[in-house]
Amino acid sequence: MASEIQTLPDNVIDLIAAGEVIDSIAAVIRELVENSLDAQATRITVTFNPQLWQVQVIDNGKGMLLSDLRVCAQPHSTSKIRTQKDLWQITSLGFRGEALHSIAQVADLTICSRASQSDLGWQVVYDQAQPQQESIMAIATGTIVTVSNLFAKIPVRRRALPPIPQQLKAIQKLIQKIALCHPQVTWQIKQQDSLWFQISSGTTAQDILPQFLNRVNHSDLHQLKVEVATPNLAKQLVPSLVQTSQIASDRLHLSTSDKSQLELVMGLPDRCHRHRPDWVKVAVNHRFVRSPELEQTILQSMAKTLPRGRFPVCLLNLQTCPSQVDWNRHPAKSEIYLHSLTYWQNEVSQLIDRALKLNNNNVTAAVGDRRIGKILRVAEASSKKYYIDRELAKKDTTATPINSLKLTAVAQVNKTYIVAEHSSGVWLIEQHIAHERVLYEQLQDCWELVPLKPSITLEYLNPQQLEQLEKLNIDVELFGDNIWAVRNVPKILAERADCADALLELSWGGDLRSAQVATACRSAIRNGMTLSLEEMQHLLDLWQATRNPRTCPHGRPIYLSLEESSLSRFFRRHWVIGKSHGI
Repeated sequence: MASEIQTLPDNVIDLIAAGEVIDSIAAVIRELVENSLDAQATRITVTFNPQLWQVQVIDNGKGMLLSDLRVCAQPHSTSKIRTQKDLWQITSLGFRGEALHSIAQVADLTICSRASQSDLGWQVVYDQAQPQQESIMAIATGTIVTVSNLFAKIPVRRRALPPIPQQLKAIQKLIQKIALCHPQVTWQIKQQDSLWFQISSGTTAQDILPQFLNRVNHSDLHQLKVEVATPNLAKQLVPSLVQTSQIASDRLHLSTSDKSQLELVMGLPDRCHRHRPDWVKVAVNHRFVRSPELEQTILQSMAKTLPRGRFPVCLLNLQTCPSQVDWNRHPAKSEIYLHSLTYWQNEVSQLIDRALKLNNNNVTAAVGDRRIGKILRVAEASSKKYYIDRELAKKDTTATPINSLKLTAVAQVNKTYIVAEHSSGVWLIEQHIAHERVLYEQLQDCWELVPLKPSITLEYLNPQQLEQLEKLNIDVELFGDNIWAVRNVPKILAERADCADALLELSWGGDLRSAQVATACRSAIRNGMTLSLEEMQHLLDLWQATRNPRTCPHGRPIYLSLEESSLSRFFRRHWVIGKSHGI
């Protein structure tokens, strides 16, 4: 009886392996572009024709010698790693040596290249990854890779691909993400030999993002880079595993950098945000990856700084010792194993808190110019009197923002806006939402319930309202027919005449955070209330010391900046005296 299990032929194995790496036109572009970046290219041109199944990538990288061209399409041929230990010290985008070999299995492949140390360029045509034709070619230093007849050998793959518009969108997103991780590169993307789009080089992702994200300007973004300690990998490995596993032992003895770097490019919440979390991105060592844990950390850190249903623009790039990252998880390297995840989450949270502070680096005149005609409106009138809670204000007023601006209250406009001056301009701060931000953060830090004497009674509460009050640890007891007695309340509401109305509002709320927002909003001073200069200054000092001073918990911007440069342009102070007098 013949054996049923047999070893597959090499050509079948190669096709299966190629299908795992090269599954679309975008995958071909990704692999070729990453090779260009590993070759230290600063200019990359991508030309593709989806109808003819052709792709060409041209770069000005360091190029390849003829000896390299002869083996570069062989399986697992790479210049990136040499030994097993190198798997834990990967600093390049590619390392498996599968890309060119996989492309050659599913398409026709031609490579032209000239190495920086060579006077000659060479063109090599491949057949099934084997070089078939070699010829001298006049070419500048760099590489030209041409892929044609893609998936001709597996037509079912062509039929399974999405429509061309979806493929184009995938290619565009791919190039944009790579460009953000490598801002020093200039890009030209051509479709059927016509320029589709281009991306100019810059210094950081802050220079790149506004080039393709509509209605986002350079001044709407804040870039922050900090150095942090690298976790000790040796403490994370189980000693018994180190003794029994050669891999663990290799990783343990790797040289680990003492410092890592976190780079954040964040859309300031009072200036730009999105209706989907499509620009909350995480990159590790200059490659965007899917990291739900770090993405969720970003979203939570910016919660209650944006309007309801809106999401931040935030790009995080972690540069750390390669030993902290295991790339060998996904063929496209879009998923990784990141060690010390909790540590990195804490560091990201602290970095975002720091970026949200008001400082000289992220306050510009351009925003004031765009808003000046939109925000100055008549404030709402109100006869109710509210006063700054001095006792709450004593909780913690020692914190000061990094590089903070010294604001001095000088006036009040329409009993709504505080006019404050600083060294380089004037700000208008809406008093109600500034105080709302102060109270909200104080309630977050100290959600204190105090007993009520006498109790407050509420009528006709439904089961959902009772359950909500119990979630907030508010003691509610049946007192009569459809009457309930409330025995304790948040301290900030205890002395208020409208405490019963506030409790009813809380009973319809969501989680504790929503209840704190509602409490802060109801307790903050109202627009229409006159404040003395001392009260205005006290409120400004408290507001500046908050963690997220840019927006209220509902996402509304709190201040409008009128910088000296804007005022100078408006009043044309740059005009010379003679010209301004018509001389």
